[in-house]
Amino acid sequence: MNSQDKVQKSFQKKRSKNSQSKNGISWQNKDITSKVFADSFPMAQLDVYGVHLPKILSIEPTNLPAVSANELRIDNIFRLADNSLAILDYESTYSEANKTKYLDYIARILKRYQDGTDTKELKIRMIVLYTADVKPEDTNNILNIGAVQLQIEQAFLSRLNSEEIRTRLTAKIHGSQILTDKERLEFIILPLTYVGLKKKKEIIKELFELAKDIEDEKTQSFLLSGVIVFSDKVIDKETANQIKEWIMMTKVDKLFAQERQKAVMENTKAVASANALAFLKEGISIEKVARCISALTLDEIKALAKTIQ
Repeated sequence: MNSQDKVQKSFQKKRSKNSQSKNGISWQNKDITSKVFADSFPMAQLDVYGVHLPKILSIEPTNLPAVSANELRIDNIFRLADNSLAILDYESTYSEANKTKYLDYIARILKRYQDGTDTKELKIRMIVLYTADVKPEDTNNILNIGAVQLQIEQAFLSRLNSEEIRTRLTAKIHGSQILTDKERLEFIILPLTYVGLKKKKEIIKELFELAKDIEDEKTQSFLLSGVIVFSDKVIDKETANQIKEWIMMTKVDKLFAQERQKAVMENTKAVASANALAFLKEGISIEKVARCISALTLDEIKALAKTIQ
């Protein structure tokens, strides 16, 4: 058995060993969104984010053994076709202190895989995906402290055309077209391509509503779970819980929820129409009624006015 086969065997052995928690629940099942995301992730390159890697073979568990009292959380670990591991973390700010955190990530991965493996054969890539809040000229990807040298591979979401992606994905989904793997990855990362926390949260909510129009449940669940996995540092708790509940709902449950939402909207419109009609009968102008009642369009209010005439 050559050294490459030994590394491969160690990966599989360690993955199997770490796939069960103390109560017998696999690592993915600790969070339904992580499981759905991992099960449906397209095993392709991440070029869409500006990350150039060999083909992805699998998503590795991120519940690494702690090497200090401080429990750190890694966003994603991918095993690549060349048997290397790629740590993918994202940041919305740049700090030199983060390099210490990345070193800790690497140390924890070494701790997991070093038993029975020649660590000289283990290759780890540290990749940082910066949100649109960070510009390339504000960062430094090298840490050199003598005994240790760290080189970080950086990708910047500020280079993506947010509005073009947003418009294109919206048109395809509303047109009941199937998204490509590239477009699915664009969907889940889209919130992070915008500057500012407020805008990111707005886009997350917009994508949530947009995903509901996707008929294929597996694709819908993958996109929504991906948004949570990648945006968990910026998404508000209420929205995250709503998305998780939606993912876990059955198809019948979802249809019922949509019909209920539709009924509420229709009821709201009925009340608005009654109020608008009463204002018009009192002689209030169409324009003033339109300003007061936002649930109706100007054309709808004009139509009500004609019924009085």
